[in-house]
Amino acid sequence: MISMTGYAYEEVTLENAVVSVEIKSVNSRFLDLTINLPSYLNPLESEFRNLISQKVARGKVDVYIRIKETHNEGSVTVDTQLARTYMDAYKQIATAVGLASVDPSAALYALINQDGVLNSNREYDVDKYRSMLMPVFDAAFKRFLSDKEREGQNMQKDLLEKLSKLEECAAFFKEWQPKMEDMFKEQITSRFNELLGENADQNRIMTETAAMLVKYTINEEIVRLCSHISAMKSEINDNPIPGKRLDFICQEMNREINTIGSKNQFAEVSAMVINAKDALENIREQSKNVE
Repeated sequence: MISMTGYAYEEVTLENAVVSVEIKSVNSRFLDLTINLPSYLNPLESEFRNLISQKVARGKVDVYIRIKETHNEGSVTVDTQLARTYMDAYKQIATAVGLASVDPSAALYALINQDGVLNSNREYDVDKYRSMLMPVFDAAFKRFLSDKEREGQNMQKDLLEKLSKLEECAAFFKEWQPKMEDMFKEQITSRFNELLGENADQNRIMTETAAMLVKYTINEEIVRLCSHISAMKSEINDNPIPGKRLDFICQEMNREINTIGSKNQFAEVSAMVINAKDALENIREQSKNVE
């Protein structure tokens, strides 16, 4: 079993750069993958996306890839003609609004932030960056998957403990089912005898008892509940990504427990229905964290 939540961070200092990869995930119904990386690394995005989607089935996964180069081989050129044009425009604006002059520091700051004034000339070797990134990404991704597996093992243990409580409830229902039938029979017989005394029609009593049992028996619900418990235990133990199946089984279990509660006429069973609902709700909440 694997958790949908996980975290990993890896940073490596190379000769000319510091490379870092951060991966974190939270719950999501489907796989929602976002990869944040410098624009010049966009050609590598699909490669990272494929690597992650092969190992992660569900969850909102955010990946942050950063490269801080300590030696920049690029060059910067200045379009002096465009800068003069902007400067002339600033002076015209200053004159128009009644300013005596343009602040040189402010003007310089404004100029260098205008599109086209400064131009970076640099070629990015994608293969070079791939060779820098992949070892760091692989280390972070392995740590991320290990973190998800560790948390998944804890959740598996917790789910099995909660499921055992639900099994106890099902066993109680199964034990009480014949008792409930006997008590129905006694109640109906007592009512007939109370009203009719010795003139009570035994065939009528049997007919009414049968009708009551058809209406209130919970045998079928118990059988289905036990079947769902067995199916859930199998999913928890054998399916590496059972999240969606667990959610479906929880819905089916809830239906059976509600039906048992609606048919029940006894305080003891009502108390156990509440316990079963509580155990199921705990399972449902925990299963939302399972991939």
